[in-house]
Amino acid sequence: MKVSILQFPGTNCEYDTQYAFKKLGATTQIVWHRSESIPSDTDLLVVAGGFSYGDYLRSGAIAKFSPVMKAVASYAQKGGKVLGICNGFQVLTEARLLPGALKRNEGLHFISKHHHLRVENNDNLFLKKLNNGDVVNIPIAHHDGNYYINEEGLRELEENGQILLRYTDENGEIKNPNGSVESIAGVCNKEKNVFGLMPHPERAMEEVLGSADGVAMLQGFLES
Repeated sequence: MKVSILQFPGTNCEYDTQYAFKKLGATTQIVWHRSESIPSDTDLLVVAGGFSYGDYLRSGAIAKFSPVMKAVASYAQKGGKVLGICNGFQVLTEARLLPGALKRNEGLHFISKHHHLRVENNDNLFLKKLNNGDVVNIPIAHHDGNYYINEEGLRELEENGQILLRYTDENGEIKNPNGSVESIAGVCNKEKNVFGLMPHPERAMEEVLGSADGVAMLQGFLES
């Protein structure tokens, strides 16, 4: 499997992401933001985390204008699989490839810690290795992770099974670290080929680092 990973000025998780997918047996390629195309043999495109363009204006707001994003939109519209992690999630919402928006954390502070997530919908490539109701422990590291969507949009997410993950405690009870609507930590599009989440599964690949729960999350893509 070939995983292509986008790199913008300010991206800082592309090599963590590359390491994670190589560990799972995939081949990888870093794609610079000025590229006007996605490698033709790409099976999964990852928009990695970090602070693209220093998060000026809004997180992801400048990155959506990079030359590569036209190719990303075309790739997604043709059914290509896309995963946005943290800043990558922000970029995908700014580019309107995913519904909703990411705002400043409710407490106005940067949050960096492990946090539990509950799987809400596993009827998709991303989470098919997990069961609905499973709780995983995944690092979060964000300042603008407060997911917002209006009531109509929220209803659509619920009706279409687009809510992937919610922030919880270790027992699966809601524990919201940033003010996100309905404690949402990750969503997908209606077609279920574009995925976004604020937590970092690529940083949860080995128990020595605090958790290996990211392995099962990312493996689904490799078995599609």
